[in-house]
Amino acid sequence: MEERLAIAIDGPAGAGKSTVAKLVAEKLSFLYIDTGAMYRALTYAALREDISLSDGKEMRQLLDSLTIRLVNEKAYTKVLLNNEEVTEQIRSNEVNQHVSLAASHQAVREEMVERQRLLAKEGQVVLDGRDIGTHVLPNAKLKIFLTASVDERAKRRHEEQVKKGIDSDLEQLKKDIARRDEFDSTREVAPLKKAEDAKELDTTSLTIDEVVEAIIDLAKERIS
Repeated sequence: MEERLAIAIDGPAGAGKSTVAKLVAEKLSFLYIDTGAMYRALTYAALREDISLSDGKEMRQLLDSLTIRLVNEKAYTKVLLNNEEVTEQIRSNEVNQHVSLAASHQAVREEMVERQRLLAKEGQVVLDGRDIGTHVLPNAKLKIFLTASVDERAKRRHEEQVKKGIDSDLEQLKKDIARRDEFDSTREVAPLKKAEDAKELDTTSLTIDEVVEAIIDLAKERIS
């Protein structure tokens, strides 16, 4: 694959975006940029420093003081917040519940989008999030919109947390994910929506490998 290709993968919480994007990038030898981890790192910092997540101005000032680095390791993406590794901490239930609010402020998103576009200039990249194809990289050559039922997404998140030894309540996760869908889809700034030229993939009954292969096939089509 010699021609430069940016792959944008969007979709709601728990649709498997990060897992799929990481594997696609690995198989194509592309750079993977986990945009959700960037918002999670900001959310974690705000919670730790007792900053009001509903105050856009304070959140932007906090972001301006933070260096967020993503380091692609073989098995996962390491997240560094001012050189402190916070990879596990940003996946907590508390961060899950507050990240949508942290990401809803225009001033915060403007800075994050700028940082993400700079990272994407590396060339062959895979980015995942909620507004990559519509807002961050509207000219991406391949746009994917991943979906899955709320029940399936909650089940995946539940299994992921149990595996990591994190306390998990399946019914509460269903409520949290449904609430987050509503919030992300109706927010004023860069809401979650499928780009007009995106290919929609319902992953409810597909394995991770099947989703990855489908995206790689589409990437090869775009190049040829």
